[in-house]
This record gives sequence, structure tokens and C-alpha cells, in this order.
Amino acid sequence: MSKQLAAIMAMLLSACAAQEEAATQDEEQAVRDYILVRGLPEVKDIRSSNNDRWDDIDPHFIIYETRRESYLVEFVRACYELYDSHVVADRRRDLNRINARFDTIRGCRIEKIFALTEADMAELKTLGESPGSRN
Repeated sequence: MSKQLAAIMAMLLSACAAQEEAATQDEEQAVRDYILVRGLPEVKDIRSSNNDRWDDIDPHFIIYETRRESYLVEFVRACYELYDSHVVADRRRDLNRINARFDTIRGCRIEKIFALTEADMAELKTLGESPGSRN
């Protein structure tokens, strides 16, 4: 009986993990589609400071906000370090700039950087949410 219970628990856990992975892939594809449809302009670097902040969209994308502008940052791989309490130091070629393809955020190398408008930023933050889920 305990072996059957363990087998059922394992199946339920794997089903939950598969569902979560599918949701993450859907979110990632939604962001990629948004970039393509909106024709977001790619930039090679951005000016950074100590007051900058970022919000994650999913493990592949973050919205990076400077004092004046906002950017969509795409990582080379899924960056699970975003959710880790252990902070990995950023690698920068220049302390005042973040360069695509060379620099890192939380230890994850940046693939591309896209400039965002306020409308783009607002829409990307709510991407994948159902209407009324932010009450």
C-alpha cells in the first residue's frame, strides 16, 4: 500500500512540475511574440547606476528600469538565479553601462536588450495574467 501511495505522489508531483514548465514556456513565447509584433528596438548597451531596479517576467526576461528609461533584458539561458537568495556578483566591462552579450545580471549573461515605452512596460508586466487577476 505504501508503494502505491508513493507512486501516486510521484505522479502528482511530476504532473505539477510539467504544468508549471508549460506555463513558463507559454509566458516566454508570449514575450517573444510581443517583441516581434511590436518591433521593439534592440540596443547594444544601457547606462546604469546604483538606483536601477528590475522586475522579472519569467526566467528568460526581466524589465530593467533606470531613472529615465525602461528596457526588456533577455538572458542567454533561463536565469533561475533571479529567484535565489544567494546573490551572484554582476560582471561588467564598464561600471556605468550594461552591455548586451558581454555583461551579466545576477550571474546570467545578457543576450539582448530592447528599449521599452511606458505602454510596453505596462503591457509586459501584465502579460500572461487573466483579466481581473490583479485586484
